[in-house]
Amino acid sequence: MSQLVGDVAGWVTEVVYFFNYPGVFILMALSNMYLPIPSQLVLPLSGFLVGQGRFSFPLVLLASTAGSVVGTLVLYAPGRWLGEEPLRRFFKRYGRFVFLNESSLEKASGWYERHGGEAVLIGRLLPGVGSLISVPAGIERMPLGRFVVYTALGNGLYSLALVGLGWWLGSQWELVEQYVPFAEYAVMAVVAVVIVRFVWRRWKAHNN
Repeated sequence: MSQLVGDVAGWVTEVVYFFNYPGVFILMALSNMYLPIPSQLVLPLSGFLVGQGRFSFPLVLLASTAGSVVGTLVLYAPGRWLGEEPLRRFFKRYGRFVFLNESSLEKASGWYERHGGEAVLIGRLLPGVGSLISVPAGIERMPLGRFVVYTALGNGLYSLALVGLGWWLGSQWELVEQYVPFAEYAVMAVVAVVIVRFVWRRWKAHNN
């Protein structure tokens, strides 16, 4: 298992170094399609390369966020086009081949039922859910524009935090895994402020 992890890490590093921004875009798209591509490796490495002058911070952020949106759309589309029951049958029969199972879908659906669009906003940070929140969003026909905005905002903040950590840690960017929980808490705090501000403004407009 450790050998497999090492091989994946080596492959990810080569892709980022060789393909630059398109590589970051592709890897983040694959990561958000629930493939075993660790964003906790892609983003800090990109941050390290920002510190080395090889990457531009805004362009890395754009590439990683765009890739994340594309990856989540790949999960959103079947939910919207196929519906819940066909997807449940697919997960039950073939889920193990795509690193998913029916219980994962149940958990993501539960989060979406309880929190709606806000679950999409923080989906990347939800334990055991991640980008899979896109499937119930599609099933429930969440408006595409809203889905894209929420996904871009949530994943953009996540990318900002981990790329920034990689830049800050420099050559020790591999240690970012130790700081991921703190970065996630920071992102959730920012998202919470955004949600509260949005709700407050709507309430205030409604009562004026």
